[in-house]
Amino acid sequence: MATPSRPVPVLFRPFKGGPVVKHILLIGFGLVMLYPLLWMISSSLKPEELIFREPGLWPSQVTFDNYTAGWTALKHPFGYYLWNSAVVTALSVVANLVACSLAAYAFARLNFPLKKLWFAIMLGTIMLPHHVVIVPQYIMFSKLDLINTIWPLVMPKVLATDAFFVFLMVQFIRTLPRELDEAAEIDGAGYWRIFIRVVMPLCLPALATTAIFTFIWTWNDFLSQLLYLNNPDNFTVPVALRTFLDASSDSQWGPMFAMSIIALGPIFGFFLAGQKYLIRGVATTGLK
Repeated sequence: MATPSRPVPVLFRPFKGGPVVKHILLIGFGLVMLYPLLWMISSSLKPEELIFREPGLWPSQVTFDNYTAGWTALKHPFGYYLWNSAVVTALSVVANLVACSLAAYAFARLNFPLKKLWFAIMLGTIMLPHHVVIVPQYIMFSKLDLINTIWPLVMPKVLATDAFFVFLMVQFIRTLPRELDEAAEIDGAGYWRIFIRVVMPLCLPALATTAIFTFIWTWNDFLSQLLYLNNPDNFTVPVALRTFLDASSDSQWGPMFAMSIIALGPIFGFFLAGQKYLIRGVATTGLK
């Protein structure tokens, strides 16, 4: 004879409207996160005198004058600064992909003296705040006469100083079967051929994750670019946007919001193009 099941207390019974409430909360949270972006888009379409007089999202007057004025407001057209940012970002992405993948392959597959110690030191650098090393880096690049060039922004990437990406790729390469390497060795392949022909094609999600994060962080980086780029001819987008604000006179809020919207375009495009690989990379490298 089956024993009757005990009644479930009311508080522990599943709520039938749970999914609906969950979706409403998620939509509300998403709108809160998007509000600053929506407000900036709305402000870029308002006459400048109405931006702070009408703080709502829906503009009473719509104008594109901020976009035309902002494009030509600085010494060069704003496309000039977009190109400067694109050059710095592209070089940083390529340098990070090459240098970090080589370092990760060495830590994941090769044997060399004090390997665990070097790996622990590399991981320890992740905990160092960027502001701790920026002063000695500035002194070093100043003595090398590289201030006011793009090389202080790119050279650290060439030297695989972004330990986070090295760690990410090490974790991914360790998940690849070693039998693939051994089969390639039997066919006469050396380390370089195994790295290029076997390991790299399988690391596409990790490479895409590294490329996307490097692109976003470099494109949005303000402090380093402000520190090393003093000539207006070398300004990138974040530094150029700062020049719309002037503490001693009227700031050009409308043109700055309009150019900020344009500056977000490359980030959205690059992220949307690589989001499929980004999700796979995050899922397979244990970054969740």
